[in-house]
Amino acid sequence: MTTISTAPAPVSLYGFLTPKPGHADELRKLLMDLVEPSRGHAGNLQYHLHEQEDGRFFLYEIWRSQEDLDRHNATPLLRAFMDELPEHLEGAPEAYFGAMRSPYPATVA
Repeated sequence: MTTISTAPAPVSLYGFLTPKPGHADELRKLLMDLVEPSRGHAGNLQYHLHEQEDGRFFLYEIWRSQEDLDRHNATPLLRAFMDELPEHLEGAPEAYFGAMRSPYPATVA
């Protein structure tokens, strides 16, 4: 017998952010200041920040559901970040979003 889960599929959000010349340190700080608080938000499964050799930042998030991601996006912390982001960004973020199709483990080591 096969069991089909009715739980919503986790959603992922990931992409690259390119700092304006001279703004890498400020953008790095803004992004780093999001990591631990975001990991503590209900429904967060993964939240990682990477810095590429070419100076771009890569942000990778997984949320239990779209509703959890929406609640995270509505927090004062994220709204303040989004207000300040354009000042430090070269062009628009290269962002991707989607529902996960591979199984997500129940626990993360």
